[in-house]
Amino acid sequence: MSWGAIFVGALAAAAVTVILVVLGTGLGLTMVSPWAGMGASAATVGVSALIWVVVVQWLSSGLGGFLAGRLRTKLIRLHTHEVFFRDTAHGFAAWSLATVAGAVLFALATAHGVGGAARGAADAAAIASASAPPAAGMRGPGGPQDYFVDLLLRTTNPVVEVSKLDTRAETKRILERSTQDGTITLAPEDRTYIAQMVAARTASTQADAETRVDQIVTQLNEAEQKARAAADEARKRAAQLAIVTALSMVIGAFIAAAAAALGGRARDDQEIFFRR
Repeated sequence: MSWGAIFVGALAAAAVTVILVVLGTGLGLTMVSPWAGMGASAATVGVSALIWVVVVQWLSSGLGGFLAGRLRTKLIRLHTHEVFFRDTAHGFAAWSLATVAGAVLFALATAHGVGGAARGAADAAAIASASAPPAAGMRGPGGPQDYFVDLLLRTTNPVVEVSKLDTRAETKRILERSTQDGTITLAPEDRTYIAQMVAARTASTQADAETRVDQIVTQLNEAEQKARAAADEARKRAAQLAIVTALSMVIGAFIAAAAAALGGRARDDQEIFFRR
């Protein structure tokens, strides 16, 4: 094994990958725009990103494999098939080294970034919890029993008690309790009680308050469905990117081996030329 040739090929492949990734980032930024109707569509940007991932993998693999095969020291008195095998093995080894090194660096950078963000969020939460006074009605640790405590102390005349109750926090707890599988389904007694609080808070009739409650619940359910649809679309895009990346890496390994064989043939042709 000519490890020098392998390292040179892997280093060249990594360098080309960095250059092409930076170039692809620049090209991608030229395609998008914060102004409505000025940039490319999300589908166009996504397809372009997938194509660029394939281009980056193939070009870097081809260059790294060619250098690994071209710079490999040829052993004399070997069969042609053995020379071909060793050239392709060097190309594959250079591709493997560049891929593993890139994956390790990416994992380290990601872990460092996530760890820093987590520490910053924890520090900010600690400062906020230490400086901010507890809100009315939310003092002490919360739990699933809060809804039943509210139910136990629920008044039959919210108009009288509206100034004493934290209606916002209690309404949130009722909505959280009524949410199943991402859909809010209010029990009749909860719907009536929330409408009574809304009527007392807004000085509206009970019927208008119930209509407002129904409208808000419908809007919340629609927003939840839209969020789930967006998350599912993002999941599909991520799956497509992962599959295309994996396939392009497999083909990149083959290209690196084939390019190494081509580099080995160029090396042998040069040796024959200089012997003449």
